[in-house]
Amino acid sequence: MWALESVFYQIYPLGFCGAPQKNDGVVKNRILKVLNITEHLKKIGVDAVLFNPLFDSDAHGYDIRHYDEIDPRLGTEKDFIKVCKDIHSKGMKIVIDGVFNHAGRGFFAFQDVLRHRERSEYKDWFYINFAGNSYKYDGLWYEGWEGHYELVKFNLKNEDLVNYLLNCVKGWIEKFDIDGLRLDVAYSLDHDFIKRLVKFCRDIKPDFFFVGEMLHGDYNTLMGPDMLDSITNYECYKGIYSSFNDMNMFEIAHSLNRQYGAEEWCLYTGKHLFNFVDNHDVTRIASALRNPEQLYPAFALLLTMPGIPCIYYGSEWGISGIKNSDDSALRPQIFEPEFNNLTEYIQSLIEIRKSTPAIIYGDYENVIIDNKYLLFKRCCKDGNVLVAINADGEHHKVDVPISSIGTVELEPYETRIIEY
Repeated sequence: MWALESVFYQIYPLGFCGAPQKNDGVVKNRILKVLNITEHLKKIGVDAVLFNPLFDSDAHGYDIRHYDEIDPRLGTEKDFIKVCKDIHSKGMKIVIDGVFNHAGRGFFAFQDVLRHRERSEYKDWFYINFAGNSYKYDGLWYEGWEGHYELVKFNLKNEDLVNYLLNCVKGWIEKFDIDGLRLDVAYSLDHDFIKRLVKFCRDIKPDFFFVGEMLHGDYNTLMGPDMLDSITNYECYKGIYSSFNDMNMFEIAHSLNRQYGAEEWCLYTGKHLFNFVDNHDVTRIASALRNPEQLYPAFALLLTMPGIPCIYYGSEWGISGIKNSDDSALRPQIFEPEFNNLTEYIQSLIEIRKSTPAIIYGDYENVIIDNKYLLFKRCCKDGNVLVAINADGEHHKVDVPISSIGTVELEPYETRIIEY
């Protein structure tokens, strides 16, 4: 599977391209602004681009109106085809957001239900009670996802709805040649639907990749041969910034061993979770860390720990942003990419990752854990590597129980990657 060896780059198109927060219906080819960054992505070593919602929606993209139309705020189908061809021409794959748990109130089928009520052919696509009422006084009650009534929950047991969604996905593959899907709120999706979607896509493209969003719980419930390839690793996302802020590397070391260690009770050994230090829903890593110098070891950890790393747009040059009520600070418009010391450092880490099979496929074992530094090894049949990460602003000299290495000296905030 190509994704296991890839470094992903996440773009939230409506923010990146500077689209209005509410859909004004005006067609403007803002998605072409992505062309300004693709050469930058190739330069730093990105292998795949993950796009958050692209399709016609009421506001933020996850409240979709039409699954077969590009959001007019981003442009036209022709515009996005041009972007996809450019990305593919540079040797990168494309994964897009699949929002199959819910739609927006503006979704054509829900609007039909509001107009025709019991006579609507789409009434069973949702969970409707015509004897109730809604916060909009629609004269009917409907289930909103987790109490968010601008998001109308789908009934994924309905055959007509499933066929509609699968047909839309087929169109995405045929038109845009996408290589995978990120399943939004995958933890809420019907498992039979997931299995059917996976088989449907792999019958068209055998190496089609699936990553699911899951915030907590056992990731194994959604991963497997007929399920998803990867799950968003929120456990280690929290562990990374928390370990650096508290100067307690035991926290992330515990999480990594719990997930990937050799003991029988370890949860995800041999699997590849989808790792990140920030994304479109959480505070930027440059704002989450109290000490900006720790951006360097934080990205070093992201790119050397087990799993599939994903960089959120702009974080590779240190964009800040704190989560608030509308998340706009997390999703800024980008005019031109920047290439600074942090970007260059991340580029060098990606180069090392690509040339070191043990970082991609190796098992995981903690070697030395201290509040201020962490040393772990990644080993596979093609080689062994020791990763030594210093979270501290002081120099440390560490005796390592690997005879061919001996002593490792770490400068402030330095990461050393040593093959042996």
